[in-house]
Amino acid sequence: MCGIAGMYNPRGLPPDAEAQAKRMLASIRYRGPDDSGIYVDEEVALGSVRLSIVDLAGGRQPIANEDETLWIVFNGEIFNSPELRSGLDAECGDEYR
Repeated sequence: MCGIAGMYNPRGLPPDAEAQAKRMLASIRYRGPDDSGIYVDEEVALGSVRLSIVDLAGGRQPIANEDETLWIVFNGEIFNSPELRSGLDAECGDEYR
């Protein structure tokens, strides 16, 4: 199961945006009792609650790119991830890790 919550305002979030996002996550905690995460900046608050089924150790969210300029929360499973990983390994080696 799992759940995501968030808010976005290009003019800026209210001062209590993090507290609001935490309340949103608390209200859906039953959907993901194993883990939760939150990211907040001036314009966006992203959060997730997680039911750990796949990737028990490495599935924390929100997830950022290498320089933390892009953030995402994702609710779903990539069913062909082993095939995608082996293709990336063959094509890119360690470049993408």
